[in-house]
Amino acid sequence: MKKYCMDLTVASNEHISDHHVLLKLTSKRPLPEMMPGQFVNIHVEDSPTTFLRRPISINFVDVSRNELWLLVAAVGEGTKHIAKLKAGDHLDCLFPLGHGFSDLAAIKSSVCSDKSVAATATIENDKAASPVYGKPDDDYRLRVLLVGGGVGVAPILYQGAEIKRQGGEPVFLLGARSAKDLLELDLFKKIGKVYITTEDASAGEKGFVTNHSVLQREHFDFIQTCGPTPMMKAVARFAKEKNIPCEVSLENMMACGLGACLCCVEKTVDGNLCVCKEGPVFNIKKLLW
Repeated sequence: MKKYCMDLTVASNEHISDHHVLLKLTSKRPLPEMMPGQFVNIHVEDSPTTFLRRPISINFVDVSRNELWLLVAAVGEGTKHIAKLKAGDHLDCLFPLGHGFSDLAAIKSSVCSDKSVAATATIENDKAASPVYGKPDDDYRLRVLLVGGGVGVAPILYQGAEIKRQGGEPVFLLGARSAKDLLELDLFKKIGKVYITTEDASAGEKGFVTNHSVLQREHFDFIQTCGPTPMMKAVARFAKEKNIPCEVSLENMMACGLGACLCCVEKTVDGNLCVCKEGPVFNIKKLLW
């Protein structure tokens, strides 16, 4: 996919929590095609201590308004500077970068070809749970579980919207420390079912995402997740135990965004790969987890 370096204009900057802003960017030119799971590398101007671009996940693309949304956590000097931008300000953006989540067609192909799903014993035991065994019925809506933690919820909003648009059924499982840390809940609820866990039980079920009861009572055909690495590893273990294909969006430290500086390298079954170029989304079968 072609990459662009564009000066985008801030259409709005909404403070959605004490430490998060929703930045909506636009341009006089039509924005290029972007896929869920890809990211933007932002040059931070007028910040004497920020030398490298800052990678931010694509939160949503509103084609009708020609807007690119970025959910920014103001945690460091660079992101705090970005969070202070006002409508009319300009931002130097390099995008879209990396490989994103699989779309519904690729998910369907993965489900059909997955050897564990095709295993005879699994078919006989789980027929009542889902008609997806080898070849889904034409009228069956693939159920994709989208798991997000913290600011990792950002890319799964766009992915959920795309899964729904393509004819699938997105189901969201969102985790946070407390109710006040849950982000964009109203937007998620417009797209699909939303299940919540919080560590202090202030919203949803108490505990981590992998403790939620929905994982034991409902069937899912595919899992995609983004968030803290321990959370994603726990989701990956659950997926392996249940023989569910799974993709994770890694959040390794990045700099160039093009695979040149090698600071985001991840060890995989195919050797050392740059997360910014070969990822950030990987099938868990490729990771040494």
